Amino acid sequence: MKFIVMGSGTSNGVPVIGCPCPVCASADERDKRTRASLYIKGNNGERIVIDTGPEFRLQALSAGIKHLDFVLLTHSHADHLHGLDDLRPLSYIKPMQVYGNEQSINDVRERFAYIWRKTQKGGGKPRIDLQVASSQFSFENITITPVPVRHGNMDVLGWKIRENTTPPDETASINSPPFVEAAYITDCNFISAESLNLLKNISCLIIGAPRAAPHETHFSFSEALETVKRIDSPLLRQVFFTHITDDWFHTQICEYCKRWREKNDMRQIIVLPAFDGMEISF
Repeated sequence: MKFIVMGSGTSNGVPVIGCPCPVCASADERDKRTRASLYIKGNNGERIVIDTGPEFRLQALSAGIKHLDFVLLTHSHADHLHGLDDLRPLSYIKPMQVYGNEQSINDVRERFAYIWRKTQKGGGKPRIDLQVASSQFSFENITITPVPVRHGNMDVLGWKIRENTTPPDETASINSPPFVEAAYITDCNFISAESLNLLKNISCLIIGAPRAAPHETHFSFSEALETVKRIDSPLLRQVFFTHITDDWFHTQICEYCKRWREKNDMRQIIVLPAFDGMEISF
């Protein structure tokens, strides 16, 4: 299984329109952050996207997406949803299943109402099959688990992705189970004990952490990392920030993560900021 970070930026994206700050003017490509989105490639050909933000068309072209099996929504804020119409060429042969919580699905029906009403010919519309994700479900070799979290006073979903692998032989370590699990949790400032329990076998976490300073509805860098410490997964080896603002350069965040790992004696875990186009293999 492979994760491709299609977008790692906050709601404004980076560079921000009209912003003269040094990060927005940076020549480092890792400081150019489109709206947060993830592309998942299963080893058996499964193809999944989490969130279709405003740059989804450009992200899909850059990632070389030619088909999708379904789409997962974290929530219905514009920076995570408003590229939904660009599913048109990917839903031509059959309707695209789009999963989210009940609020997200209701918001899609309201904002994209033209999809379900009769309109004139020409222009085209995506063919969307909306699904409320109330429990775990499977597709081919992939199992998807919704992870309820809070984004301020809003109920949103993180997603845990599990891919079954070849069962271990007699010499395999007990720490090498016949599956790999990873989680993607973006806009969030609270994860319940019950949801943390869903993450107990993950080996990789992508977590929203826009900036070092506190935020009303998002984890700060330190809050995200304190959450990492609360995840009781002996398999956890990779943590990446996403939904990043223009407050810090990529290199500065790398240094922050390095100091945190040393201070907390967690050198066994990779902790880094994600960047657009980053590939994470398991």
